[in-house]
Amino acid sequence: MERGTNSRASVGPPYEVFLNFRGSDTRHEFTDFLYHGMVDAGIHVFRDSESLHVGNKIGDELLQAIEQSKIYIPIFSRKYASSRWCLRELAHMVECTSRSNEEKEILPIFLKVEPLDVNLRTNLYREALSKHQEKFAAEVESWENALNEVGEKKGWNWKKGESVNCGRGHSCCWPQVMAHVSSIVATPSVNGVIAVVEADGDGD
Repeated sequence: MERGTNSRASVGPPYEVFLNFRGSDTRHEFTDFLYHGMVDAGIHVFRDSESLHVGNKIGDELLQAIEQSKIYIPIFSRKYASSRWCLRELAHMVECTSRSNEEKEILPIFLKVEPLDVNLRTNLYREALSKHQEKFAAEVESWENALNEVGEKKGWNWKKGESVNCGRGHSCCWPQVMAHVSSIVATPSVNGVIAVVEADGDGD
């Protein structure tokens, strides 16, 4: 049985890991394998969709999930920066990490993008941010700062053309991610929680 929870479940222990990703970009491939791998490993999993997004702000429940988490795993994909929700979550993760006295950690996954894309040295994410300027100009600078900071962090790089399916002889990095997280979380089978929030929808 899957040991998963959803956003309407009763309040449990603070989340150990927050998984941040663009739902329409990765939900049915890499993120799905990672999610189910975590569940199969006995880690409690929290995942939701857009129900925690309220108007143009991150909802209180989502804010609490981010603030309670110890490990943040943003999955950077081709369309990640086109989602304002992904960027807002990322900026809040960076803020929480900076206040944590090194008690929180960001572990990025670069899924068919390069760190250079994420820290805005190519046009891929720069073009997406320029499209946000009209509606969200007050937030764009904080998003740029967050992308620049996280793009410099050590993580896992998933190259174009590599399969996300670990079966059929393919290699993949999500077991490496799981192993690393398990080494940080003392008792993942008891209180490890993966908060999975799909930033999806109209791409804003």
